Amino acid sequence: MRLESFAPRLLHWYDEHRRDLPWRSTTDPYRIWLSEIILQQTRVAQGMPYYLKFTETFPTVTDLAAADERDVLRLWQGLGYYSRARNLHATARIVADEYGGAFPDSYAKLVQLKGIGPYTAAAIASFAWKEKVAVVDGNVFRVLSRIFGIATDIATPAAKKEFTELANRLIPADHPDLFNHAIMDFGATQCVPVSPVCLFCPFAGDCEAQATGRQAELPVKEKKTKVRDRFFHYTVLQSGTRLALKERTGRDIWSGMYDFWLTETDTPGGKPAGLPADLAARAEVSPVFTHILSHQKIQAVFHTVEVPVDFLLPEQLKWYTFEELEDLPKPVLILKYLKGRYQF
Repeated sequence: MRLESFAPRLLHWYDEHRRDLPWRSTTDPYRIWLSEIILQQTRVAQGMPYYLKFTETFPTVTDLAAADERDVLRLWQGLGYYSRARNLHATARIVADEYGGAFPDSYAKLVQLKGIGPYTAAAIASFAWKEKVAVVDGNVFRVLSRIFGIATDIATPAAKKEFTELANRLIPADHPDLFNHAIMDFGATQCVPVSPVCLFCPFAGDCEAQATGRQAELPVKEKKTKVRDRFFHYTVLQSGTRLALKERTGRDIWSGMYDFWLTETDTPGGKPAGLPADLAARAEVSPVFTHILSHQKIQAVFHTVEVPVDFLLPEQLKWYTFEELEDLPKPVLILKYLKGRYQF
């Protein structure tokens, strides 16, 4: 594959197959940054409604910076990876407080900003100001490794350097924004992880992976995340139209969000701790709810029990009406239970 022919072919493909996405019709660095954070580890179809909600609720970075973190988490609810929402809010405050609400206007300046890494800095710089700097994400790793036959393990620092240097050699000076959009779209819709559309590929005949039948082997990623099994038992105390929840605190992926009293056990069996025997006997036990995170598999059971109005709650728990619950940020696992039992 000749380097000089890569960009023209890719851009020709993009002219015919580009996706119409709202963040591509703006050069506002705030909206570009927002879209990139939302779309990390998230499909476009899932992320689109969140992007629209965020831009409607927080039209500018200063609006986002001024918001309460609870409101940001509530709007993010259901998208997962909640550290992204907390980091998003923290970076917005830095931009508002230290930069007067204006994002730094070059890759070199952006990458120095806390909360913005090389990929996001490259996206903002190329899309907002047409700076000739390539984005390198999972899609780019996959496209370049297959077409150029690169077998370097993408989990290594050496691969990041190798692929970034190659991408920056390929990106054209006159259309860096279109090139970056194009290569991400190509990886997301044609050169996909499983069953890529090789028959109608613009690089057919020049793709090393296709020529050697290694599409399924490239890119190489040796390091795999070990998945940890966890077993949750939630105690759901209900009194009429009120439920008892607590706010999660500390260094936790669900910090700032609300859930029920939790007991974690080492095996699938077990019961929630601290529940009096008479209440435990009356508890209605839910089916198992399975929730998959990037490095965890959670199997949760909800033990729901009706208690008197004057029931004395543990200090961490507070009563919330169904209406108040709507405004609380909640993990997806809790939402699944609430929707199934109470039609939230």
